[in-house]
Amino acid sequence: MRRRVVITGMGAVTPIGNTLQQTWQGARAGACGIAPITAYDTTGQKVTLAAQVKGLDIEAHIPRAEARKMARFTQLGLIAAQEAFAQSGITPDNTDMDRCGTLVSSGIGGLPVIEEEHSRGQSRGWDRVSPHFIPMSISNMAAGVIAIRLGLRGPCSCVVTACASSANALGDAFRLVRDGYADAMVCGGAESAITPLAVGGFTSMKALCQSGDPARASIPFDRERSGFVMGEGAGILVLEELSRARARGAEILGEVLGYGATCDAYHITAPAPDGEGAVRCMREALADAALEPGRIGYINAHGTSTPMNDRCETAAIRQVFGEDIPPVSSTKSMTGHLLGAAGAVEAILCVMALREGYLPPTIHYREPDPDCALDVIPNTGRASGACAALSNSLGFGGHNAALVLGKYKEV
Repeated sequence: MRRRVVITGMGAVTPIGNTLQQTWQGARAGACGIAPITAYDTTGQKVTLAAQVKGLDIEAHIPRAEARKMARFTQLGLIAAQEAFAQSGITPDNTDMDRCGTLVSSGIGGLPVIEEEHSRGQSRGWDRVSPHFIPMSISNMAAGVIAIRLGLRGPCSCVVTACASSANALGDAFRLVRDGYADAMVCGGAESAITPLAVGGFTSMKALCQSGDPARASIPFDRERSGFVMGEGAGILVLEELSRARARGAEILGEVLGYGATCDAYHITAPAPDGEGAVRCMREALADAALEPGRIGYINAHGTSTPMNDRCETAAIRQVFGEDIPPVSSTKSMTGHLLGAAGAVEAILCVMALREGYLPPTIHYREPDPDCALDVIPNTGRASGACAALSNSLGFGGHNAALVLGKYKEV
């Protein structure tokens, strides 16, 4: 028997807010988190903008001695996880921690650490790199550190599927709880890879926007879009089996209704031109949720602001929803592209949109594109009575993930 899986905690650290509530208020208001890069000197590089986390005091959340042994993506993931876990109210007194697991992803992991330690090895000698280099840089370390800090002794894993990573993490965690392998899962993703090498790599493959104007940089579905803007941050959710959440009096924030995961099997970086893999993925998620397309009241699109993604995703949405397409927005217009953390942050925004009855906008939208003829909730959010939302995440390698989130209701 399928068990119902509800959300009892959420935490976020993003370019538009350092907590869940700050992030939601930023998304609701249409805040832009994109600005000139301050993490390093961009002189000589074509890309000068990114969506960085701002004003976050790491040591207010993690003791300095511990923080020094963590890459930034792990720090951000742990801070978001602590917020989500505190909101959930789970403790060893009310929950069997052997049945609580962790599934936290990162698309790139500790690339900044790799760059720093490579430079150190070249200048000082390779045997003098930090003894913390390896554990700091590997992608699964956010999951490991979160499990250690929170005492989660159930399944612990890290899905790495590029920009679909944290959506896959959430979906896989959903299945673990639904099918009885765990009673609760702390899941999501964290990313922080705004470095000269990462930005240079994405620039070289012509994936990034090179505009110097934050208002015309991440412009999903706009005819003048020219690439994505890199972002950093973390989104963490606590998923829990419904009867156990009820038994301990937890506040239920929303429900995971369905999950789809497919592969284009087409190209390492380009989506299938007709969006076929994304079509199957959305249909799989809807079938898993036992919902017809017409029951979806909002779509949070992958919407990266690259010419190809937005065109192909629009084609896929049209195939699935036909003439009855609900409002669609890309919150990457505000947060930039958080890569492996994007799916979890966007799922959180879907849950908040359903709870608050308000759909976040696609900001800086100016020039309609006939190939992306959707109601993109341009520039200003709107009130909504939606009870279910679909969140898409698509990653290099042809990875597709779709999540159906619902407003919680007693049955």
